[in-house]
Amino acid sequence: MRQVSVRGPLRLDQFLKWSNAAGTGGQGKMLVQSGMVSVNGNIVYNRGRSIVPGDVVDVEGIGSYKVVLAGGSVDVFKTAGPG
Repeated sequence: MRQVSVRGPLRLDQFLKWSNAAGTGGQGKMLVQSGMVSVNGNIVYNRGRSIVPGDVVDVEGIGSYKVVLAGGSVDVFKTAGPG
């Protein structure tokens, strides 16, 4: 599982692009509309859903992301372990 540090809430489509789960906003939109994205275990079809620290975002075939609060600059890093 990858951890993604954020300073505050993001829309789901923004989060997918920021975390590199999607290369573009359009790709993020397609992932969400195709039912390939779940937040905290629930499939989400609303790309405007707010993502906040503590959420877990799963993208089918791509990976899982744990959203954490950033202490400074926003960054993305991979944690030890599978995924």
